[in-house]
Amino acid sequence: MQPIVPARWAAGERLQTPSVHCAPMETRRIGISLGNIGALHDGLGEFALQIGQRVAAQAPAWRETHGVSFDFHLRDKLVGLFGTDVGYLPVNRWQRVRHVQAQPYALWHSLHQLNKNLPPTFAGERCGTRLVTVHDLNFLYGRNAFSRWRHQRRTMALIRRTDELVAISHHTASDVKQHLGWTGPISVIHNGARSFVDAPREPLPGWAADNTRPFLYHLSRMSPSKNPQAIIELARFWPDMTFVLCGPPSKDAKHLRATVQLPNVQFHLGISDANKAWAYAQCTGFLFPSLTEGFGLPPIEAMHFGKPVFLARRTCLPEIGGTAAAYFDSFEPAAMQQVVQQGLLKHQQAGRAQAVQSHAAQFDWDRAAGAYLALYRRLLQLPPG
Repeated sequence: MQPIVPARWAAGERLQTPSVHCAPMETRRIGISLGNIGALHDGLGEFALQIGQRVAAQAPAWRETHGVSFDFHLRDKLVGLFGTDVGYLPVNRWQRVRHVQAQPYALWHSLHQLNKNLPPTFAGERCGTRLVTVHDLNFLYGRNAFSRWRHQRRTMALIRRTDELVAISHHTASDVKQHLGWTGPISVIHNGARSFVDAPREPLPGWAADNTRPFLYHLSRMSPSKNPQAIIELARFWPDMTFVLCGPPSKDAKHLRATVQLPNVQFHLGISDANKAWAYAQCTGFLFPSLTEGFGLPPIEAMHFGKPVFLARRTCLPEIGGTAAAYFDSFEPAAMQQVVQQGLLKHQQAGRAQAVQSHAAQFDWDRAAGAYLALYRRLLQLPPG
């Protein structure tokens, strides 16, 4: 996407695209910070895109009805992402030390806990209410002691300059209270998950559009926390089943593709949404044995197709998958195969696919964005929408 305003700005300058209606000085402002998010293909990027688009769509009505305008704080290559009814603020590295804005903000919302930029000050004073969405505390699980200490220290610094939190799952909210000692207000707003059911479909390379060959599908960046090795070992144990692993061309995914040489395992990296939709529609089941997860969008995307989904019984996944999913309590290949085979058999029961789809439907981006807007109203003491 080409920026529609100049790419270089002075620190603290508020950016407007040429066609934006400039709000009067007395207008209250909400700042929404994406931080250094630069790509939209992972979970944080998808969250920022879906919530941002829906908030931006309400910007004209909020300006007219409440006298409130929205600015998005993001990297220059994303300027213009949310249209011309909102303003844009530049991210720069100095904001990690000192972040000054030329105008005050009644509310500053950081969309994720990994945001290293400080909330802004105005005229030497802190701005209004500071809100942070916490997606996970995955650093607590499976990392070495130094890494846990470093992430805990950084997260505690963020918490100390925050007034209110949102967690994307009850599991995350519990972690925040238990491990960070948070006693302030915290809400739980589940993410939505896009449905690709009606999206265009394009077969993965080497597959026929009307494929009838069974395969088990996995979609992630394939980092160790996603536990792709468990799927590889299952494939080694189960040579009669085909396993298709997809995701962005991350370093971890490329390493797996280069080192795993099994005839029943395929890797497809950098796939399109059309490829993703085809794989969801055609797969026999979806595997997601992730060890640490803040929410888990791909399992819900698979459920939109009514597919059987198999999750690790770890972190938030039982909360998100509910009774619509089957769970791995062990990652021994024989145990995993048994869970999958039993789950596929159960999925043949009448009404099971429809129940899975109904479960997925509750995770809706319109509902999630509406909950955030309702929270903004409460924090700014605006009348209910």
